Amino acid sequence: MEKIRVLVVEDDPMVAEVNKDFVQAVAGFEVAGLAFSGRSALEKIRELAPDLVLLDVYLPDISGLETLQEIRRQRLPVDVIMITAAHDAETIQNLLRYGANDYIIKPFKFSRLKRALDNYNRFRVSLRKNPFLRQEDLDRISNLCTPWGQEELPKGLSEITLKQIQEHLFNSPTALSAEEIARALGLARVTARRYLDYLVRKGVAKLEIQYGSIGRPVNRYRS
Repeated sequence: MEKIRVLVVEDDPMVAEVNKDFVQAVAGFEVAGLAFSGRSALEKIRELAPDLVLLDVYLPDISGLETLQEIRRQRLPVDVIMITAAHDAETIQNLLRYGANDYIIKPFKFSRLKRALDNYNRFRVSLRKNPFLRQEDLDRISNLCTPWGQEELPKGLSEITLKQIQEHLFNSPTALSAEEIARALGLARVTARRYLDYLVRKGVAKLEIQYGSIGRPVNRYRS
């Protein structure tokens, strides 16, 4: 089967090489090229015609968001997975508005990138197998590109915040309390607890109860 060709866009050459190695370690993918700025990325997309761009948000000339906007303005036929150190709701919402297939928050593990690439691969395969889509086909395929699919979230929960919390859990080597997550993401503890309880109910996160010598036990969560 023909491999999915990826353009890696990252301003730090060492990080770009790491990301290149990560991509090439995933079955079915190959790196078509590297770009170290937004404008260079646009040129290489036109020159190399990759299937997918792994696009960093912070670039030296124009931002990854501006690059993504320009990709869409020029109607370049390429999909985009964003890499970002930003995890504020406004930035993430803008990335989603301009059609990012996924976004990965730095620092990330190889397993997170592999999951994004594998999901993207299954998404492409599903589209090829279903040239004419019914609603149920579209819903099933959409589930491959979003962890929540078409499910309506409980009232008061935001998909963006939910994904932020899941990413934070995924990238943590240890279980975290609601207070620790709330502090890291700028949320109220009670808000973080609602999202965490939802993730536990969905089987996305695991609850661990930590008993100390003094005081009440602490609920801790891990992905």
